[in-house]
Amino acid sequence: MVTGGQCLKKIHDLLCKVHCKDIKLTYFIMMFASVQFFLSHLPNFNSISGVSLAAAVMSVCYATIAWTASLKKGVQPNVDYGFKPQSTTGTVLSFFNGLGTMAFAYAAHNVVMEIQATIPSTPEKPSKGPMWKGVLVAYIIVGCCFFPVAIIGYWTFGNNISENILLSLEKPTWLIALANLFVVIHVIGSYQVFAMPVFDMMETVLVKKLNFAPTFKLRFIARNTYVALTMITGICVPYFGGLLGFFGGFAFAPTTYFLPCIIWLIIYKPKAWSLTWIINWICIILGVALMVVSPIGGLRQIIMDAKKYQSFD
Repeated sequence: MVTGGQCLKKIHDLLCKVHCKDIKLTYFIMMFASVQFFLSHLPNFNSISGVSLAAAVMSVCYATIAWTASLKKGVQPNVDYGFKPQSTTGTVLSFFNGLGTMAFAYAAHNVVMEIQATIPSTPEKPSKGPMWKGVLVAYIIVGCCFFPVAIIGYWTFGNNISENILLSLEKPTWLIALANLFVVIHVIGSYQVFAMPVFDMMETVLVKKLNFAPTFKLRFIARNTYVALTMITGICVPYFGGLLGFFGGFAFAPTTYFLPCIIWLIIYKPKAWSLTWIINWICIILGVALMVVSPIGGLRQIIMDAKKYQSFD
């Protein structure tokens, strides 16, 4: 919600610099949410495959534009590559927030399980085969997109880089506006990919636990309520970097980094102190630590941003 709204506002500000009234970020978040109200009623992962494919293509496009535009812009005057916070405490908490941001960026495992559940699987051709290949290809593409942006973007702007690198770039105007449009299309699709498991869980609880009838009316109310809540949250807390760190640790660290390891240990019961036992326990310890420290860093960043901005601005 926040990213979609920010990029829509950036497009407006880039293409309408003369005789244009400034429009608040709140309205752009609402515009983005209006698309999600419509798409959220697609029934399952198979029905959003086209949206997901478009999002994947757009992510490659805007990442390429981001690092090539940064490379052309070159190192900025008085660039500083040191720590941005002035105190040791601030540096440590920013580091925690950074860990949460990375956890968010690579936290697709909870979605992977939902995707694998839609793939036909037989004893002769288990779904884990094509799924493993798909995951490898996906992370190779993700690495090819993220690492050039991170390295060249930091080389160009240092610690003054915006939380969204495309907000730091201005020229060529048409190209940066196009890149922001690509981001909007990407987050439209990624919102649906991450929301679909939530919709499935909500509807399962409502039908099986609370005994609601599985009707279109129930789906309409439940899904629209979820989209509305995320929209209101985005409007009230439009702080991109802090939200990434907070939710990366609080929401995605358990489902991605240590709960799967706990489940694996319970199911397979490997011998104590064997290699797989040790690796899984290391992942569990690091995952729990990430879940604890990252939300602290993210919350601190949200509080700092809240001092500079007003909600509904």
